[in-house]
Amino acid sequence: MSRQRAGLGTNQEAVRRHNLGTLLRHVHRAGHISRAELTSMMGLNRSTIAGLVAELESLGVTERALPVGARQGAGRPSAGVALADNGPYVIAVDLGVDRAAVARVGLGGVVQQRTEAPIDGGGGEAWQVGASVAALIRGVVEGAPAAAPLVGIGVSVPGLVRRSDGLIRLAPNLEWHDVSFGSIVLAALGLDIPVSIANDADLGALAEHQRGAGVGIDDLIYVSGNVGVGAGVITGGHRLQGAGGYAGELGHLRFNPQGRPCHCGNLGCWETEVGAHAIAEAIHCPADKVAQLGEVLGGFDKPTRELRATGTALGHGLASIVNAFNPRLVVLGGYFRSLFMLVGAEVNAGLADRALPAPLESVTLALPGLGEDSVLLGAAEIAFEPLFVDPVAALGNALVDVRSRLAG
Repeated sequence: MSRQRAGLGTNQEAVRRHNLGTLLRHVHRAGHISRAELTSMMGLNRSTIAGLVAELESLGVTERALPVGARQGAGRPSAGVALADNGPYVIAVDLGVDRAAVARVGLGGVVQQRTEAPIDGGGGEAWQVGASVAALIRGVVEGAPAAAPLVGIGVSVPGLVRRSDGLIRLAPNLEWHDVSFGSIVLAALGLDIPVSIANDADLGALAEHQRGAGVGIDDLIYVSGNVGVGAGVITGGHRLQGAGGYAGELGHLRFNPQGRPCHCGNLGCWETEVGAHAIAEAIHCPADKVAQLGEVLGGFDKPTRELRATGTALGHGLASIVNAFNPRLVVLGGYFRSLFMLVGAEVNAGLADRALPAPLESVTLALPGLGEDSVLLGAAEIAFEPLFVDPVAALGNALVDVRSRLAG
């Protein structure tokens, strides 16, 4: 009997922590929500919700807020739950080919401080890049409230990332193979804290689904132009990662069998037609400006003949994606944002030319609702994930007053 009671107690504790994390996730996404809404969304009674809210308040994660919305009918409006001003935060890192952006992000996806700097990513040693990123992290942590806990670091990478342990198997434009970048960054910081790493397009899709153009849309694809071409896929409301975490390398679909060699070793990949190097060559963009292609394209008043052809090729490739995945929304990120603003008509025409009529009927092309921050906020989301799985454990392992540790 005692063993049965012990098992029951353990299960009840696990359920309580699960409910605590689920409630926090709801507040994180809404920013400000009523207890009545939480009761309805979670299917729990009011007293259970009140107990969970009280525990999150005691942990310094949420705080009481004014009632949400105007009173409807008799009785008092439901009390509100909001995120605490000095609650937990994460560090988000968007690692590009020639620069890194780093931000301190609070619950609710609030960017509290950000910075970025050039890095020697194109052929630079991973440890050198890690040291540069660590210096940027120190800068944004310096401005954090002393009592605010740091619960994790999230890193986006333009490459293939193994889901099980975050190993970067291949980042061709960084010239990296089998790099444990999380360990490198932690060693440079001298900290021991959870680090989550994922592909940049996957994280762009995640953020756009939760906070951007794809809110309320459960089937979407985020196509990223970041020197190379990749895609993040949300299907049925869930990230499509594949067996090892390598799904979404749509830039390496065979596009033109008689086309150019691709750095992946194949011939005629889609990336050889709409990747940054191909576009830069078509518009005579200097090699040292390829990584800033979005800014270069933003300087065009009207499209050239070469850009119109690129727009058509982008649309043709998107047609294959639409035929394969049947999304409701395709979000064009990275330098594709600037390209689409120039040649949107050609992109849409190329899509219509090759997409099957049925999936074409339900799809829309869109720009990111989060602008240039899609990938950065996606990195923040994966860094917060352990907090939503078990808030008590995550906060117990969090680092408080990290500034003194980094200074030491």
